[in-house]
Amino acid sequence: MKGVILAAGKGTRLLPMTAIINKHLLPAGKFPVIYYAVRKLRDAGILDILIVIGKHSAGAFLDFLGSGNEFGVKITYKVQEESGGVAHALALARDFVGKKEKFVVLLGDNLFEDSLAGYVEQFKKQKDGAMVLLKEVKDPWRFGVPILVDSQIIWIEEKPTHPKSPYCVAGIYMYSGNVFDIISGINPSNRGELEITDVNNVYAAEGKLNFNLLNGWWTDAGTFDSLYEAVGRLLNSPGDGK
Repeated sequence: MKGVILAAGKGTRLLPMTAIINKHLLPAGKFPVIYYAVRKLRDAGILDILIVIGKHSAGAFLDFLGSGNEFGVKITYKVQEESGGVAHALALARDFVGKKEKFVVLLGDNLFEDSLAGYVEQFKKQKDGAMVLLKEVKDPWRFGVPILVDSQIIWIEEKPTHPKSPYCVAGIYMYSGNVFDIISGINPSNRGELEITDVNNVYAAEGKLNFNLLNGWWTDAGTFDSLYEAVGRLLNSPGDGK
């Protein structure tokens, strides 16, 4: 399987730091945030990785990650020229992945404890559809929140005022190649972007959106508080931030 890391976001919630450096290159323990996504894929046996980046930070990503050889992986880059949403960024991976291959997608600012290996093996056995990983959080209204009926995701609400479950959809997704056809069929949201929640809800409506739960800690590192939390977690995790 191949892996895709989406790292083109501007990180406006982390201004003014992100005025001069992409949020995925901010330090989290010993390494920049993006390092941990690469390592999680590598440790799950996924060595062929595409990273979608913004044009203003392309040089910095290349300076740190290069071809990926130093980290035991092969890295390809795609540039998202303008903000278009997570699904828009994912669409850039069509040629890299191919039409029939299963693959793993990580949002590059996600930091988490669990190994991906077991989840990947489970998805390999899944006939079709998609899988998302969920995490119980104290502030689900910040995220996409799954509505669960009989252990099945029937819908995902994006940043609901009154969440119907204590879980969020972590930025860890597994898809078959037909996801690109689904992206082609969705419309921009009120923000003018192609939303990954809309993509996942197509699978949910078809009864083909499976899920699993993250057991260890997880944070999206998208705010000052969550980045601070992530650094603390990493510094106290053997081999992570030290």
